[in-house]
Amino acid sequence: MSAMEAISPAQPFERHTLGDQVYAHIRRLLISGSLAPGDRMSLRQLADVLGVSMMPVREAVSRLVADRAIEVTPNRALRVPVMRRRQFEEIAVIRSEIEGLAAEMAARNRNEAQRAAIHAAERRFKALSEDDGPDLPAAVAANQAFHFAVYEASGLPDLVEIIGGLWLKVGPVINLDLRENPERLRAGSAAPLHAAAVAAIAAGDGRAARAAIAADILGAAEFILSRGRLPD
Repeated sequence: MSAMEAISPAQPFERHTLGDQVYAHIRRLLISGSLAPGDRMSLRQLADVLGVSMMPVREAVSRLVADRAIEVTPNRALRVPVMRRRQFEEIAVIRSEIEGLAAEMAARNRNEAQRAAIHAAERRFKALSEDDGPDLPAAVAANQAFHFAVYEASGLPDLVEIIGGLWLKVGPVINLDLRENPERLRAGSAAPLHAAAVAAIAAGDGRAARAAIAADILGAAEFILSRGRLPD
């Protein structure tokens, strides 16, 4: 799938909130790994593929550049940044602390509906990870749904926003890797850690929930780094 094919929306955007919708759409694609590190595009291409005028695209891209989720090359092309190994390692450590905190707070603050949503997301990811021919895009979506179900249950919207900003930077790496590599699912480390987090959150054990989510993040980072595809 080309970058432009990945960008195409399922339905036309509503006119009155185009800038916000274009921003949210491209943001979701980056977080999910639908856009890969190094993918290039232009304002005109984006406008054509999304079926909107240049103005909302320009507005959305300006925000994404400010987020450091898209960069402008010397020839004025737009590009998904290529993350270097050291930056990825740094963000993995930061994520383990911040997302671990969110899991700890979820264990303290979650309600029954949130606990059920977390459990359902965990079961969905587990089922996909055990499939002999897993639907990798679905596994990416299930993994993301699980993590953010946990984080939303923290009751701390500003913390969830910070976490979203971190995923915006690393999503093209972590989720593209999962999307392309069934062996990462078959390695079997994520599903047991998700289950441990669910059990800890259900029991109100914040320390155990934090440890499980942190281990999940660092384990995935170690797997990606071991493949040696990130530049120094």
